[in-house]
Amino acid sequence: MSRSWAFPIVIASFGAAIVALLGATITDIGLWYHSLIQPRWAPADVAYGIAWTAIYACTALAGVTAWLATSHWVERERLLGLFALSGFLNILWSLLFFRLHRPDWAVIEVLGLWLSIAGLIIIVWPRSMLAAVLLLPYLLWVTFAGYLNMTIVQLNGPFA
Repeated sequence: MSRSWAFPIVIASFGAAIVALLGATITDIGLWYHSLIQPRWAPADVAYGIAWTAIYACTALAGVTAWLATSHWVERERLLGLFALSGFLNILWSLLFFRLHRPDWAVIEVLGLWLSIAGLIIIVWPRSMLAAVLLLPYLLWVTFAGYLNMTIVQLNGPFA
């Protein structure tokens, strides 16, 4: 492996691991969550871990691919900032939903997360179509999760 690959791989792996670890630490699928009325089409709990693992892997690979397709450091720093923003919003959603027990706030916040992912796709597309395509599972899952979140709010609200 050449040195040009090493730095973005380390950064992307570290970033994905931090977001996954913080998200998992904040996520408490316990009594409160299981007391919520879920729609019949909600996935089994085990599906979330599988989906997020695949999404974090695709997102890290997208980050590496976009980084390598971008030649200027300023653009690379912007890309890194956009990936970091998306990771922060991902963690914030878990905090709102699972720790603060505010799915109503989380359904509003998920719009920002969705926009951050869509923005990433738009920004990386001209640099690397592969990186943009690798981000599509993230966008699709957050779309699904946002709809599930909204349905949970409708079935269980109001929250206080």
